[in-house]
Amino acid sequence: MKIEHSIIKHVSKTTGISEDDLEIFFKEGVEQSYAPNEWLFQESTPRKWAGIILSGDVSLVRGLHGSTKHIATMVEGSLISEGTFLEDGAHSNGAYTRSGAVIWQISREKIEQYRETKAEIFYRIVSRVAVGISRRMRVLSRQLYENRDEVQVISGFRLEHDSLGQREICDSSYYGVQTQRAMENFAISGVFVCNFDHLVEGLAMVKKAAALANNELGMLDEAKTKAICAACDELLEGKFHEHFTVDMFQGGAGTSTNMNANEVIANRGLELMGYRKGEYDQLHPNDHVNCSQSTNDAYPTAIKLAVLLSNRSLISAMEELREALGRKAVEFSDVLKMGRTENQDAVPMTLGQEFSAYAMMVESAIRAIERAAYEFLDINMGATAIGTGINSPAGYANLVTSKLAEVSGFELRRAKNLVEATQNAGTFVQMSATLKRAAVQISKICNDLRWMSSGPRCGLNEINLPAMQPGSSIMPGKVNPVIPELVNQICYQVMGYDAVVSMAAEASELELCMAEPIIAYDLLHGMMILKNACVTLASRCIAGIEANRDICRGYVENSIGLVTAMVPVIGYEKSAAIAKEALKTGGSVYELLLERKLVSKEELDEILRPENMTDPREIPNK
Repeated sequence: MKIEHSIIKHVSKTTGISEDDLEIFFKEGVEQSYAPNEWLFQESTPRKWAGIILSGDVSLVRGLHGSTKHIATMVEGSLISEGTFLEDGAHSNGAYTRSGAVIWQISREKIEQYRETKAEIFYRIVSRVAVGISRRMRVLSRQLYENRDEVQVISGFRLEHDSLGQREICDSSYYGVQTQRAMENFAISGVFVCNFDHLVEGLAMVKKAAALANNELGMLDEAKTKAICAACDELLEGKFHEHFTVDMFQGGAGTSTNMNANEVIANRGLELMGYRKGEYDQLHPNDHVNCSQSTNDAYPTAIKLAVLLSNRSLISAMEELREALGRKAVEFSDVLKMGRTENQDAVPMTLGQEFSAYAMMVESAIRAIERAAYEFLDINMGATAIGTGINSPAGYANLVTSKLAEVSGFELRRAKNLVEATQNAGTFVQMSATLKRAAVQISKICNDLRWMSSGPRCGLNEINLPAMQPGSSIMPGKVNPVIPELVNQICYQVMGYDAVVSMAAEASELELCMAEPIIAYDLLHGMMILKNACVTLASRCIAGIEANRDICRGYVENSIGLVTAMVPVIGYEKSAAIAKEALKTGGSVYELLLERKLVSKEELDEILRPENMTDPREIPNK
């Protein structure tokens, strides 16, 4: 398959690279399709290809820590990941497609071949790529500078009041007086709601669905509904997240977060209606944005949506890890090694079987998380304060659930008992426990990787992990297993979060769980760091593992455990005698078997073939 010439022509026009050079260079590429919401590459992962967007669009984003920044949108005919031409480094941004995309890709290996075989063409392309990247950096730098200035400009103050009195609010802020009080009361962690994009998106979905339902039931007029929905849509596009300034650690069972959302949406809605921020007689945070709601149904529902959204990214990252382990299982299928139980020699197996088991561990964790996420589709919208639906119109609970399903794209269901659903945090406990299970399994894999790569001279040294950085400030040449160590620590954190979620859920008293804010933080932060851990482990460790085949086989030939495999061939007594002598003299079991003429070398080598050592087989009678 070839790229259409019209695409080549467009790329040539925008980059300055000649059409002939592009045709020659990309003719050995391949077409790769990406589904909606699929990542093309993650920030900090190694560059593997350069490409041209044939169809669809790709969003470039930066930020691994929950609050991502949209850098640019790339469309048909754009070069993407062209930095691969310049260096063998890591991606400075992540890239995903909202609606799907088709990319014509040429691998880093092919690019390196062109460097050697077609140097003149290669360096002509490189020169134009460098110019393009420099131009883009100037634009981005100007945008960052201009945005910084906008944030710093103070345009005056407005007076807002609540039941406790009046406060001055900076007029450039979209939040209001209740958010301002919460910022002062809860200056705890420095981790704000805006650090979790999915939580902001969940709040926006809830408020939009509520506005649509209230409008249909005659509780909200068309102009107010339109303004609220438009403001929510902007939040869903990633705008105004920086105004969600309440600390994730807060009292009030999430009331401050809910009011933060109500105030931002109201003030942005007022602007869209042609009014000034704070003119709440036209669009009020409580009366209109929070109409037919309470924090006690809006906030937990937003958390559930945030978890469901986060779950997509987590599952995708875990699938990448599973696939990376599966590829190593195939690559190492012929590497014979010793299995170990209780850190003692057991019986032979293949390194491929070991990695296949790891892949299955991750697979089982994925399935468990998907099952736990299913329960998050039950929501308590319409419960209002305690589940009785006070201050909401007849039919609202069913209608808002239906609207929220449309807005979110999830098949949401109204909880069977709204009183129970408002006070019972068991669903969060189930997800937290399932995340802990995944963390335990992934951490176990990392433990094994560190053991198997230990050495290189005085450890097991069965595998080599890719060297990522110097390992010591005092010991020259030392290289540590830093990626498995990192992932271990992340898994410990997720396990610890589970204990906190359990205590917070248990703290539910009478009709409400007051500790939902810490549940939200631990679940969302835990899912985020576990997702990043899986991406890092797969790309910066698993993909580069190499087997020390001779060392692995040497352990088998010298291991006392080898005699277990010989019991069906020479009998238990002779096997025990060989084991005893090997232990006494330090001799090789392999050599002792040959010296005693208990089996021929041909027979022993046949027994030691990986496929014979690791699966049930017929044993010849002696």
